[in-house]
Amino acid sequence: MSVTIRDVAQEAGVSASTVSKVLNNWSTISPQTVSRVHAAIQKLHYTPNARAVSFARGAASNIIFLSSLKKGEAYSNPHTFDILCGVRNELMKQNYTLMIADVPDGAEPSCYLSELISSKIADGILIHGSVDIPGMAKILQETHFPHIYIGYPGSDSLLSWIDTNNGLAGQFAARHILTCHYEKVAFIAESSENYISMRRLNGFLGGMNDYGYRLPEAYIRHTDSTREDACLQTMQVLSLSEPPRAIVCENSLLALGAVKAIQESGLKIPEEIALLTFDSYPYAALIEPAPTIIDIDVYDLGTQAAMMLIRKLQNPSLLVQSYTTLPVLKQGKTTRILAHQ
Repeated sequence: MSVTIRDVAQEAGVSASTVSKVLNNWSTISPQTVSRVHAAIQKLHYTPNARAVSFARGAASNIIFLSSLKKGEAYSNPHTFDILCGVRNELMKQNYTLMIADVPDGAEPSCYLSELISSKIADGILIHGSVDIPGMAKILQETHFPHIYIGYPGSDSLLSWIDTNNGLAGQFAARHILTCHYEKVAFIAESSENYISMRRLNGFLGGMNDYGYRLPEAYIRHTDSTREDACLQTMQVLSLSEPPRAIVCENSLLALGAVKAIQESGLKIPEEIALLTFDSYPYAALIEPAPTIIDIDVYDLGTQAAMMLIRKLQNPSLLVQSYTTLPVLKQGKTTRILAHQ
């Protein structure tokens, strides 16, 4: 049976509250009492419960990570786990524990968020962009609860947030494509309602336009976010009277479909058609030949989110609204520099 704080109190001849105060370094406890308590702790091999110690200090030393955790979430939001790992690693360094939460089925989201805050089980909250809570900003502002929203909540939001710069990632893709001298380029995107996809597409189009290149409307294809539709849209692009010389895919799942279409068309990569995709994870490793990738380290995004929240805990009035984690080009075998024509 584990030793409790009451066992220590009995051994030292003091109250349990006095033991708690000694554990939390209260200056009002006499040196003699402190010595007796520490002697009892050593004799009984007592290990203080970190959560209990934090509670005595008036803080939970716990952070909530609120995200959608429904069945199939690993496929619809594949980067969530990497973000979560980055968060956990940074919080461990700061001696914080991490609680993962989702809005329960049947619960009213705004009421659930209010209950999480009022329960005082955490000092702050990280909210993943997959969570949709009506009135979220109002609740967080009225309660002054330390928070960081991971994603972009909109230009008029007063939430504290950080996000990856997907528009800049699109510009990186355009710069690489033009460096390789590919001028006829198609873009396979997700739905036009997908925020990340549209940011990447608009960044790419803007980057191409800066150098005088405009993509024909037929070269821009929106999908239902499946590999099968990406394959179909790519087949249609390749069947145009003037097919593109390169294809850019908004994520690695769509790239799988595009590669299938290219192979079924009998084209060689990169000799006859080049390919560039965003995101290494989770499907880029399945693509042959190894693709050229515009990648964003979302583990680092999680790390940065945790660091920002720690800063908020230290300065609750701090308003954080910034992009973080720059995109990186990973050169693969699906693009190469052509002789300039």
